[in-house]
Amino acid sequence: MTDRYSLLRPWLFCLDPEQAHNLTLSNLDRAQRWGFLERLLAKPVADPRTLCGITFPNPVGLAAGLDKDGKHIDALAALGFGFLEIGTVTPRPQPGNPKPRMFRLTEAQAIINRMGFNNDGVEACVARVRRSRFWQNGGVLGMNIGKNAATPIEDAASDYVIAMEAVYEIASYITVNISSPNTQNLRALQGEEMLRSLLSKLDESRKRLSDRDGVRKPLFLKIAPDLDTTDIDLIADLLMEFGIDGIIATNTTIARESVQGMQYAQEAGGLSGAPVRAAATQVVKTLKARLGDHLPIIGVGGILSGADAREKIKAGASLVQLYTGLIYRGPDLVNECAKALKHS
Repeated sequence: MTDRYSLLRPWLFCLDPEQAHNLTLSNLDRAQRWGFLERLLAKPVADPRTLCGITFPNPVGLAAGLDKDGKHIDALAALGFGFLEIGTVTPRPQPGNPKPRMFRLTEAQAIINRMGFNNDGVEACVARVRRSRFWQNGGVLGMNIGKNAATPIEDAASDYVIAMEAVYEIASYITVNISSPNTQNLRALQGEEMLRSLLSKLDESRKRLSDRDGVRKPLFLKIAPDLDTTDIDLIADLLMEFGIDGIIATNTTIARESVQGMQYAQEAGGLSGAPVRAAATQVVKTLKARLGDHLPIIGVGGILSGADAREKIKAGASLVQLYTGLIYRGPDLVNECAKALKHS
């Protein structure tokens, strides 16, 4: 499909980025429903990896943010991913930040977004997940949860607990997103006092849910690439203390050094794509050195080739996730990365 996407991309890039995003996903849905995707795409790579008691068909996943509401699950699954992560979802629906809120930095193969957790609310998302064939057939589906913008930061834990309770039954694993730069004060949850309080309440809630359902769902924490070694060490200690099962490294960055002077570089929001690759990989390395084999790491950030995916695995990640790379490279990137990681 590489040639087809290279023909489509200039046209898509003439559109507003959010409009292009929505149009692409709606057309993927149609192609999947009409049976075209299977004929257009290569056969998914089989390379099973077991992590936290879950068998992932291959180690390449979809990062949260691309399908915030679970509206496109079956179409995205047809692209060959080993797993999907949906969200970020919040307890109540919210519109997110004012538009425009997504910007391409094409020369840097990057995106800046300040979407602001726009979503229809967790209950609507759960209902869509239940209707998807991917979920009904046992596909690996992570649910990424966050707090509503209107909830004061000191009450954030209550939102995370509500969201976790709502997704617990349908999620293969649950990701706690405390690292988006697009919800005011959210990254303050990465500090010791707030993070300790949040993880304690999530741990208590998971114990209740595990007793109720007879299954302990893995909990992952998603962190920023802008943390220093001291911050990472602190987070690693708390993850171990509260029995968190894994960590996703990383979210988008607020740094702009690598894109200075480019159009849209000074727009507020999180920067993703090629410029975040090195910082995200360094966080993976630091975490691996600190955690060893005690907790698995999912590497995400700046993966635009199979070589980039191998870099994350070499740094210490067990699995990888894609998002911005799909915008610049198209769906063939999924199989390229999966093939590059086979037997790694």
